[in-house]
Amino acid sequence: MKIGVIGLGYVGLTTALTFAKLGFKVYGNDKDKDKLEKLKKGICPIYEPGLDELLAEMLEKNQIEFLEDITETIRISDVIFICVGTPTNPDGSPDLSQVEEVSKIIAENLNGYKLIVEKSTVPVQTAQWIKRTIKLYSNEDANFDVASNPEFLREGSALYDTFNPDRIVIGVENERAKEILLKIYEKINAPKIITDVNTAEIIKHASNAFLAMKISFINMVADLCEKTGADIKKVAEGMGYDKRIGREFLNAGIGYGGYCFPKDVKAFYYIGKSYGLDFSLLEAVERINNSRIDRVMEKLKNALWNLKNKKIAIWGLSFKPNTDDIREAPSIKIVKKLLEEGSIVSAYDPKAIENFKKLFPNIIYGKDKYEVLENANALLIITEWDEFKNVDFEKIKKLMRTHIIVDGRNIFECEEVLKYKFEYYPIGRSCY
Repeated sequence: MKIGVIGLGYVGLTTALTFAKLGFKVYGNDKDKDKLEKLKKGICPIYEPGLDELLAEMLEKNQIEFLEDITETIRISDVIFICVGTPTNPDGSPDLSQVEEVSKIIAENLNGYKLIVEKSTVPVQTAQWIKRTIKLYSNEDANFDVASNPEFLREGSALYDTFNPDRIVIGVENERAKEILLKIYEKINAPKIITDVNTAEIIKHASNAFLAMKISFINMVADLCEKTGADIKKVAEGMGYDKRIGREFLNAGIGYGGYCFPKDVKAFYYIGKSYGLDFSLLEAVERINNSRIDRVMEKLKNALWNLKNKKIAIWGLSFKPNTDDIREAPSIKIVKKLLEEGSIVSAYDPKAIENFKKLFPNIIYGKDKYEVLENANALLIITEWDEFKNVDFEKIKKLMRTHIIVDGRNIFECEEVLKYKFEYYPIGRSCY
């Protein structure tokens, strides 16, 4: 079985390398020619733990090839995974133009039976539109099926999640498609959920929207904790022991970011609204998340009075640890607000600096976490990288001009910081 993967972003590249590792011959295609050239040379265009090594291994074993011609990819493959982008339109709806474009090209290049699998996150009934598009643009005797196989990868642990998933969702219309997908995933030990295509599409959006809701909920409670002197970390711990709730995604902080959650919450709200349903819960989820930036700015202003000409050192630019992805990262909104206030911004991130420089070329970047602290009026922690959790507080104190820490991810404990005579402002906890 030969597998084609169209679209080599986080999802597509991880998917392609996973299938290659499972023993299938994989053909990867992307519109970005520079990306393809890098991949052919074994250069991974994104940072994801373990991806560089897996890419080198699969190239050496000739398990994966990167093709510039999408028609060649389609014709040579038995199964085609669509992994192209589905960005958000201004009204919140997903832009499916790339999915449609690929569907048309598939239709024009069918040369035998193909199973077309949507891997990108798409609204319910997108598979029906893919099927209709292929029928419109192909010959009458075209032989194909369309299936849905949504991904549930977490950036920063994408390879682990791929080989150790909580579940594999397979949305199909017939036995033939089901057996092909079960064959592809037979070496992965995880529950296989077999559904119709519409159900599979909804599972993906519902899952991400629910996780985003948990994050906004705990951040809402964190604000109450600050007003009442309670401790959000203990509240989350007490909630998390309840098996019906669970501890995951109950970490109060600056809010969610990245490519998936902001996009999928908007899209799922739009989907519900388009069917005349009350999905206003998701409006509140988004509103609470957006307000987290204002809460951080409020903490800085309360500590420093005025932010003009104050040097703010930032630790962490990526939207989460173990990735260089800054899409929809809270750091972007915070830096914009700081610059509007006239602050001097110095920033450090283990992996995301080069991506951030494309948006903010004129702020100060440090080569390590300590360099950015020199003469800083405050340290703002945005991303909870492990290297920020073990620090020399005496060194930090000597470097900074005024000893203020705003911890947007609660990576320290109050007692630990206060014994060094810092002013410490975490989320959802009072240290005084």
